[in-house]
Amino acid sequence: MKDWSFKKKIVIGLIIFFVGMYVYRTTISYFEGGDHRISQNEILHLEINGVILNGKKFLSQLKKYKKDDSVKAIVIEINSPGGAVGPSQEIYYEILRAKRETKKPIVCVSKGLIASGGYYAALACDKIIVAPGTMIGSIGVIMEFANLEKLYDWAKVQRYTITSGKFKDSGSEYRAMRDDERELFQEMINEVYDQFRNAVAKARNLPLDVVSTYADGRVMTGAKAVQLNFADAEGTYEDALKTAASMAKIGDDYKIFKPKKEKLNFLDILMMDEEDDELNSLAEVRAYLTSSKSSSVKNLAGELAHIFLKTKYLNQPLLLMPGYWE
Repeated sequence: MKDWSFKKKIVIGLIIFFVGMYVYRTTISYFEGGDHRISQNEILHLEINGVILNGKKFLSQLKKYKKDDSVKAIVIEINSPGGAVGPSQEIYYEILRAKRETKKPIVCVSKGLIASGGYYAALACDKIIVAPGTMIGSIGVIMEFANLEKLYDWAKVQRYTITSGKFKDSGSEYRAMRDDERELFQEMINEVYDQFRNAVAKARNLPLDVVSTYADGRVMTGAKAVQLNFADAEGTYEDALKTAASMAKIGDDYKIFKPKKEKLNFLDILMMDEEDDELNSLAEVRAYLTSSKSSSVKNLAGELAHIFLKTKYLNQPLLLMPGYWE
């Protein structure tokens, strides 16, 4: 009886601790960033980093600050190999919406990687500025499957399903894919590919046949992209700021506003759920874990991130640069 009483106290104590931490973080967030006031001429600096898995934080920041009277222009810094189709397209359409509703110039800039879904998102910007050595492009769609039939045979495991239609279990890992299933998935890939290719042609004012020539999944340098009109100019982050300021007609009289980014701690990892923005949180979790001095922890973190990406996004079309998570 005494043991149960002690355990109950421990459980209650942990509940109080976690609730207290949640209230503390919420309160700090409210007073530090919930009612942020910015100066008269601001250029809003947003980021798209890592694999695009849902983009919720980016979208929430864009929606929160885009109509602020002090924000005269927006610069979006991108370092991404792309990601899931839906979230990449959602970012693209929300940037278009921000341009339409606010009439404020939006400039994208990349000095590292702006590929596939990351490039799709950038197409909505008024200008795309890249460093000469930036890796850009990878216009295409990829869909991966795993056939574990022989592994199941080795393990003496038999898998089967009961379905309402012949395509309901398409892509299952326990059997080879039928020809009609392969054709169905190829049609889906082609449809998404056409959406991507048409978006490039429209945004960059390029003939569709020219886009098709380079829309085979290849990547190119920033210098080559500018030459072919897949980007507007070579430059740096500072050049992007100056371009945005010039388009907004505010000259050099501006300040840069970057929404505060909270540091990730162990409590955040424990409490992370599907409402969190995986676009940045996965990279942050990996960075948090790999900050350990232990090589075994670093290796484990890398393997966990690798397995997470490779398994969670099997069997769905991706706008992702091939080889990024190999």
